Amino acid sequence: IIIYCLGMVNKMDVMSKDSRRKIMTSIRNKDTKIELLLRRELWREKIRYRKNLKCIIGKPDIVILKDKIAIFCDGDFWHGKNFYNKKFCINKEFWEEKIKRNMERDLEVTILLRDMGWTVIRFWESDIILDVHKCVEIVKKHLKYSEKT
Repeated sequence: IIIYCLGMVNKMDVMSKDSRRKIMTSIRNKDTKIELLLRRELWREKIRYRKNLKCIIGKPDIVILKDKIAIFCDGDFWHGKNFYNKKFCINKEFWEEKIKRNMERDLEVTILLRDMGWTVIRFWESDIILDVHKCVEIVKKHLKYSEKT
């Protein structure tokens, strides 16, 4: 069981709203360490892609247009890896609701894209860090029209 303590116990938030807003807006939603790592390896394998296309539902982190592949690099915490084994020691209801909603949205986006003929690949942050080459091999298996290297 993983326990996440976000702030001090018995207080809703130890920061002012402005301080909390500043911290939350600094959280990156593109060009994260894991995205850069995966993109670098894809490029080395001569797999060409577009990044963060807003015109595609869910704004995938990496898109291979001609093969209709949407790749998402999901953070372990924010997207709920091992969610049901986690315990939150502060503001439990808020964090459980937030992470569950993220998980629901991920599923909705995946279903919508698949219904539109896209191949959707989701990688956990820890899996990319652990073995980025394995992630690239998974992408290569789904290439249809590109030259497979």
